[in-house]
Amino acid sequence: MSRADLPFLLPFLLPAAAAVLVLLGIALRRSHALTAAVTVAGLGASVVACVGLARFTPHPVTELLLVDPYALFFTGLIAAAALVVTLLSWDYLAAWEGPREEYYLLLLLATTGSAVLVASAHFASFFLGLELLSVALYGLIAYTRDNARSVEAGIKYLVLAAFSAAFLLLGMAFVYGSRGTLAFAPTMAAAGAPDALLLGGLALIIVGIGFKLAVVPFHWWTPDVYQGAPAPVAGFIATVSKGAVFALLLRYFAPLAPAREPAVVAIFGGIAVASMLVGNLLALRQRSLKRLLGYSSIAHMGYLLVAFLAGGRWAVPAVAFYLTAYFITTLAAFGVIAQLSTPEREADDLADYAGLAWRRPGLAAVLIAALFSLTGIPLTAGFMGKFYLLSAGVSAGLWVPVLALVLGSGIGLYYYLRVIIAICREPEGASRTAARGPVVGGLALAGLGLLLIWLGVYPGPLVELVQRIAGRF
Repeated sequence: MSRADLPFLLPFLLPAAAAVLVLLGIALRRSHALTAAVTVAGLGASVVACVGLARFTPHPVTELLLVDPYALFFTGLIAAAALVVTLLSWDYLAAWEGPREEYYLLLLLATTGSAVLVASAHFASFFLGLELLSVALYGLIAYTRDNARSVEAGIKYLVLAAFSAAFLLLGMAFVYGSRGTLAFAPTMAAAGAPDALLLGGLALIIVGIGFKLAVVPFHWWTPDVYQGAPAPVAGFIATVSKGAVFALLLRYFAPLAPAREPAVVAIFGGIAVASMLVGNLLALRQRSLKRLLGYSSIAHMGYLLVAFLAGGRWAVPAVAFYLTAYFITTLAAFGVIAQLSTPEREADDLADYAGLAWRRPGLAAVLIAALFSLTGIPLTAGFMGKFYLLSAGVSAGLWVPVLALVLGSGIGLYYYLRVIIAICREPEGASRTAARGPVVGGLALAGLGLLLIWLGVYPGPLVELVQRIAGRF
């Protein structure tokens, strides 16, 4: 690595440097406010660095990382999402008597690992980024250690993440044995005439990535981990963690041109259809909002696979737009949960949201907008995102996945409406006076709510941006 590489590493170095400062601050003098401020500064600077580097040509940093518009877009999206999670976590942790500073340290490390993932061009950087993300998540999920459900969720994620890492490592070994390299480009460029060793390695890698994305049939950990994790952490897992892995999946398998590879279409097509249908069907009877969103996230990963299967010029813009809309929507939904929760008790049951429109009309409006967006109702970001996915699927002739997407969205409408009806139901014997919520999280949620509507009404700038990224992918 040379001195010329350093500016291109700023999006990754800045959150890492913030993590070091937080660690030193913990050792010298604990301060929740200072730690949160350093975290916000580090993540905000990473977003600014991504914007500033966008005008440069793609730059490989050794064989491990490729800093191009694709990597910068998703790194900026990840850092911005982590910034929102930080703001939501401030209110969530403010009244907690336990140690709070380590939470932000783990959040910064997980964000750095996610950023490394989306810029990876080599299996070594891929695995290092994935493990940095996973190890930090172990601590974040079980952070409220006095909550038995949180500890249980952390242990479950630890066991299953280790299990998936074993599949990934064995798959990487098989790929190396077949091709003699761990770099992405030569591995996939030579995949036109695959041997048994390469096919076995790719199959194991797909299994490992499937666990991280929680697609069917690797999805069983999702509802338990979402329910047990602190609400802001659950939002982080649903967005940053899964988004980073999906961005890596698209970069790695793009050379296969999925729409022209029957084997890829068969494997990922089956996973996509099963995820869309199973995820939505399992969410139908849920009374836990976090479990409902967990099953819903399984379906949304299936929706994204439609664009992945479409390949060609549709894949990158459709995935980039939908992930942006999904990040905003999901963070808004989990942000409302975080505003109503404490580390001692999560506002998770459907009964906790009965009459919310009367008690907290602002939060109710944001949650209803988020649920409409997840459904794909017009004038929301989710509608434009699903329109993009449907266009990609139809253009590639993927009729079965497209039909599953439409059917799954119809099923999702039912259980999202159950929550909306509970929110709007007039409370019985309870005060209808609106309560005043925390300011920091409230401002973050207000911004997310406005973005939800803005992307649904005026998606043009984002559409142009993702199309430019696709043109340079």
